[in-house]
Amino acid sequence: MYSSATTPTPTATRTALRPPTAAAGRPGPKQAPPASRPVAPRGAEGRATEARVPVGRTPLGLRGPETAPPVGHRLPLARQADGQVLRARRPGQPLGPERIDPSALQTPSVRAALGSIARICPAFTPRQVLREGSRHILVAGTIGRAPVVAKCLAPQAVRSEYFEQLVADFHHEVAVYRAFVRHRPPVRLPRLVAADHDRCVLVMERVPGRPAARERHPVNAPTPGEVRALLGAVRTLNLWRPPSDVFQPRLDYQVEIARYHSVGQLTDRDAGDLRGLLHGLGTTLLQLCHGDALLSNMLLAPSGPVLVDWEQAGWYLPGYDLAVLWSVLSGDTAARRQISQLAQNGGTMARDAFLVNLVLVLMREIRLYDVPGAGEEQRIMIRRLYDDAALARRAVRAAVGTR
Repeated sequence: MYSSATTPTPTATRTALRPPTAAAGRPGPKQAPPASRPVAPRGAEGRATEARVPVGRTPLGLRGPETAPPVGHRLPLARQADGQVLRARRPGQPLGPERIDPSALQTPSVRAALGSIARICPAFTPRQVLREGSRHILVAGTIGRAPVVAKCLAPQAVRSEYFEQLVADFHHEVAVYRAFVRHRPPVRLPRLVAADHDRCVLVMERVPGRPAARERHPVNAPTPGEVRALLGAVRTLNLWRPPSDVFQPRLDYQVEIARYHSVGQLTDRDAGDLRGLLHGLGTTLLQLCHGDALLSNMLLAPSGPVLVDWEQAGWYLPGYDLAVLWSVLSGDTAARRQISQLAQNGGTMARDAFLVNLVLVLMREIRLYDVPGAGEEQRIMIRRLYDDAALARRAVRAAVGTR
């Protein structure tokens, strides 16, 4: 799938991956990657066989030989935050505003969350429950005349087997928002109003706008103009170079490869190919990524795209955010082609890093959705994920063959 140019396999020992300004070695202590823990039942609105790919599949968009397999269009499954399957919107149907249900403010979980919010923002007046899930509760309200959103860890999370990881992620998001106060990023994000690290409460500016999608794998992709704007915001963030000690690496790639290999999602050859690419990326500068660049975590505001939910922000191999977007835009051939072209524009190293990220992201999506009891729509999406994973494997093998 690539040009015939080859890159010699390095013979010298590569140094460890490091942030852009690090002098040498690894940039601080590693943190447990979000995918290396048991998969929490996220609001994941979330393809590994060598079978012939049906005509019309969406390609990676990377240059390749004429014998590359045909690729096709898929319809993804729409899912909402707590794993419930949503009905797809009719084509052209607008994303309407959330329905206001005053009784939602009276549920025990929301009342407990409001008590925690009142401790740090006594002037907070709740108006609407935006989300009441097993992980988080989002409540829109006002402080004076300023619209804000309060995010709290749900009381049910205390009884979850993922409680420690959920708390760690919440603490990380608070730290990220505080870091953004000192080092303002070149992209739009909600302004921090208040935070309680111990009680896991975060109060932010409420930005006017609508989500680019309400599902993890949207049935109806944004318009081409909206996709260009979203990709532009993501690339602007990725090219930003804050001080290297402000953020930490969020993914241990060797651990991730070993984990998916141990459970059978990666074959011996797959794991070997990925490790070969990683070896060649030993001196590649890491890139600041959002880490969870789903369309549902991007708002389309009048002033431009706004990125929210920064729980996974940190240093990654280049192209991680692009890989996440590629994995969920299965119904948009043009958008996938754009993403693949952006990945190639950085050269061979950037292409290889994107492919490593893409395989690991697809493995995570398969693990999220390939579970017992899946319905027919979910099984269709699982087949699409396996098809995408097979396509990414072939691209990795082609990339290894050019080194």
